Amino acid sequence: MPKELGVLNALDNAKTQLYHFTAIVVAGMGFFTDAYDLFCISLVTKLLGRIYYTVPGSLTPGTLPPNVADSVNGVAFCGTFAGQLFFGWLGDKLGRKKVYGLTLLLMVICAIASGLSFGHSAKGVIATLCFFRFWLGFGIGGDYPLSATIMSEYANKRTRGAFIAAVFAMQGFGNLTGGIVALIVSSAFDRAYKAPPYEQNASASVPAQADYVWRIIVMVGALPAALTYYWRMKMPETARYTALVAKNAQQAAKDMSKVLQVDLVSGQDKSEIEILAQDDRNSFGLFTKEFAKRHGLHLVGTAVCWFLLDIAFYSQNLFQKDIFSAIGWIPAAKTMSAIQEVYTVARAQTLIVMCGLIPGYWFTVAFIDILGRFAIQLMGFFFMTVFMFALAIPYHHWTLKENRIGFIVMYSLTFFFANFGPNSTTFIVPAEIFPARLRSTCHGISAAAGKAGAIVGAFGFLYAAQSTDPTQTDAGYPPGIGVKNTLIVLGCINFFGMLFTFLVPESKGKSLEELSGENEEESGETEEPQTSSRTVPV
Repeated sequence: MPKELGVLNALDNAKTQLYHFTAIVVAGMGFFTDAYDLFCISLVTKLLGRIYYTVPGSLTPGTLPPNVADSVNGVAFCGTFAGQLFFGWLGDKLGRKKVYGLTLLLMVICAIASGLSFGHSAKGVIATLCFFRFWLGFGIGGDYPLSATIMSEYANKRTRGAFIAAVFAMQGFGNLTGGIVALIVSSAFDRAYKAPPYEQNASASVPAQADYVWRIIVMVGALPAALTYYWRMKMPETARYTALVAKNAQQAAKDMSKVLQVDLVSGQDKSEIEILAQDDRNSFGLFTKEFAKRHGLHLVGTAVCWFLLDIAFYSQNLFQKDIFSAIGWIPAAKTMSAIQEVYTVARAQTLIVMCGLIPGYWFTVAFIDILGRFAIQLMGFFFMTVFMFALAIPYHHWTLKENRIGFIVMYSLTFFFANFGPNSTTFIVPAEIFPARLRSTCHGISAAAGKAGAIVGAFGFLYAAQSTDPTQTDAGYPPGIGVKNTLIVLGCINFFGMLFTFLVPESKGKSLEELSGENEEESGETEEPQTSSRTVPV
């Protein structure tokens, strides 16, 4: 195969243009929606318990039973796991563009359907909600490999890391918007339908209108996805898929000339296309010895690092409310009405997003192409380990009222270094280091490994964080190992993430073809990437 096809060389050396930022916004709005839809449920799970599981006349606020809470929090991750594998494979088989709009459409429909969940009983409503959230997660899962792959294949090699990181950083704004929407909706309903605290009036603390609160919060997630659908459908197929997988370099050049200002001339370099069509030396499949030899350890590294990261990251994100309650930052449920509790939980989580999540994402955007992926991932895992242990070992010190602000600062720093670290790099690297015909599939496998970690975090942490004293656990939960020991376990998980980072290659400043070995000559030696400009044939 030639060192570089003209169109691919042009993409690698193209100046940053308006269309690059358009692609960031179009792909990023998918991740904005992903984060909103996945994490808004944690804002309303306490409300669901109080609406559907409060016993009339009881002096104890209703809570979701353990198996129900597990299902509500974790079912979307199960859908995401399946969607990442399915759409990752489909993106390589049919092309990125053909399935890109389908994922967004599925997210819009299922977000609305989740908010319209129905049933004659509490079990019916929750079962319907879980059904639609599974398929919502399925659509979200497809967005991971497709958005990452599309952005990596559009970008030039100098700023590719920043572009992919910017797409992923939209998750932070999705998280933030979820908290803001919950604050606005709960505040509006609380003013309109003022309810007394639970301890004053058990039934009145959950006004009938509270049922609208969680439904509105969930359905708002459909708006950003719906607004982006038209622009997503207008995006052309990526030049790398068209040239390297569909083997049509001429069409790839034409597609890119419509959206990027590159130096094009009339005529077709037939020799490039003929050589490309006949080139089978790099056509090995996923389940072959050649793939295992070239990329086997890379796939193990990206998958295991993402798996370990997501155990810790999603445990923290989904159950912030439980940690805040344990240290006394969120008052006891009986001191608030159901709607006031939504407001209090949303306020706490929004503060963490603003202080930790969003700055971390954008630090990655700023420094990923300067420091490199490896250094940022290793640093992130290291500091997450340090801060987890710093929270866990003197845990009882942090539960004292005068030390709660210090706890929140330390806790925010774990989120900062997750995002200025492995939460961003585990998304970026799998979109860069695998061959074009397997890129979406391998990213889907790596992301699915991450969601397997999220499922472990969602289901496992719920039980593990319970008190070791049976009399101090939430209703229906068995004794756990306690928040302190759970934080120690998460610290150890982050440490192992540091070790597996050494299996992942550095991809800074290299072309995708150089990283994947798709520009190798017969001798097996990789050619140096071209740096000079070149005219693209059309």
